[in-house]
Amino acid sequence: MAKYRIILLLVSAVQGEISMAKVRRLATYQKKRDFLHTAEPSGKEKKSELKKKIFVIQEHHARHLHFDFRLEIDGVLVSWAVPKGVPKRAGIKRLAVRTEDHPLAYAHFAGTIPPGNYGAGEVYIQDYGTYENIKTDKNGMPLTMAQSLRKGAVEFCLEGSLYRGCYALIRTNFNGSKNSWLLMKIKKAAASDKKKG
Repeated sequence: MAKYRIILLLVSAVQGEISMAKVRRLATYQKKRDFLHTAEPSGKEKKSELKKKIFVIQEHHARHLHFDFRLEIDGVLVSWAVPKGVPKRAGIKRLAVRTEDHPLAYAHFAGTIPPGNYGAGEVYIQDYGTYENIKTDKNGMPLTMAQSLRKGAVEFCLEGSLYRGCYALIRTNFNGSKNSWLLMKIKKAAASDKKKG
């Protein structure tokens, strides 16, 4: 019985740590917004119930038009601003600037962010769907999305309405910034070879 209680305490502690980590990951997002003056989600929503992880591409008419590309990783939407949009053909590389993590509920946000608020302007959902992680290590063993993100090389296949196929995000440290990445579409054959590993 004592062993069972210890296990329950450990599980509870781990769950608490995961929950706190999620809160910390959304701290920047929440600090930049006044939820009394914007309809954007506050970040208190529950974790996705889907087995597959989601992605969303949002067209954002802020000071400068850009496209927000978001991938669900560990309970939040890890986000990049892509000025020229997500490429639909292989061989095109697009700058993607990492921004703050967003809550999962943001995947369904479309509407107006009022003037005077961070990111003021119109937001439209361009595409929404699920994705599959295909990144492996040099021995062909699967890497988690969180591991790939830390290493600065993420590979995945999108299953959306407009965007389908495999992509890579590579951190470049362009101009000394750790937030500069390149987003590119990978040829399907190359992605399949990587997956077979």
